[in-house]
Amino acid sequence: MNTNPQIAHDEDVLLLEETTDLRDLVVYNDDINTFDHVIQTLIDVCQHEPMQAEQCTLLIHYKGQCAVKMGTYEELEPLCTAIHDRGISADVV
Repeated sequence: MNTNPQIAHDEDVLLLEETTDLRDLVVYNDDINTFDHVIQTLIDVCQHEPMQAEQCTLLIHYKGQCAVKMGTYEELEPLCTAIHDRGISADVV
């Protein structure tokens, strides 16, 4: 029997990490939306700081896409919908 509470706690944390299915919210580049619109969307929807939103927007522009947020599907799905509602292409992957 394990009498060390720290070890028992660590095992619980490890189990939680193994069973949590984390995904990425990916935003894609397009030729329609302006930099300012994408930046403001990331600030409003994903609660990015302005500098973080700007950096993600540059990556979206130059790389074609950027993972802007990580979380469970249940956390990211409403954010993805909100981004779609602003005319920006995104997926939870």
